[in-house]
Amino acid sequence: MKEIRLAVATRNAGKIREIRKALEGLPLRLLTCEDFPDWPVPEEEGSTFEENALEKAESLARFSGLPSLADDSGLEVDALDGAPGVSSAYYAGRHGDDAGNVARLLTEMEGIPSEGRGARFVCVLALAGPRGERRLIRETCEGRIAEEPRGEGGFGYDPVFVPRGHSRTMAELTLEEKNALSHRGKALRRLRELLERGEPTWLFSDPS
Repeated sequence: MKEIRLAVATRNAGKIREIRKALEGLPLRLLTCEDFPDWPVPEEEGSTFEENALEKAESLARFSGLPSLADDSGLEVDALDGAPGVSSAYYAGRHGDDAGNVARLLTEMEGIPSEGRGARFVCVLALAGPRGERRLIRETCEGRIAEEPRGEGGFGYDPVFVPRGHSRTMAELTLEEKNALSHRGKALRRLRELLERGEPTWLFSDPS
């Protein structure tokens, strides 16, 4: 299998680290936004994770002329009718304010008992080609919201998310443990399986 150059449409160092770990050993040369500093990162204005992931992947594919991978992910909390959802990254008002987002979530969850704190992480991966090709992968991780942050690892809402069947938060798990059960870990394993089978075929085709 020839080496494929794949652009990754995120500036999130944590996501890039997880993607590299999940896809290591494959004949891939992963390029990041640092390789395309002039890429105008699109605003995430979609109403679904699928729309946002595709917008980012297709934008970078057009800009770079390379197949591109993007993810859109977030937290859905049952007691909040699915919020913060696609607004997860800027729930507190400023994009990427992890501490602020967690603080707002915990404030809104005050007084809700353990049995009412169900939630899930959602991840949608989008592969896009420079000629309009596209492929989507969606995975989830069920769990509940802790009453206070715990752990120093991970990012985003990891310190307050306890995966189903576990007592530790995502931020208390090792990267290997997290990848084994997380929404993004599941999606990346499905992506790896596709790539190992030579799919999608357009990714491995020479440009005409």
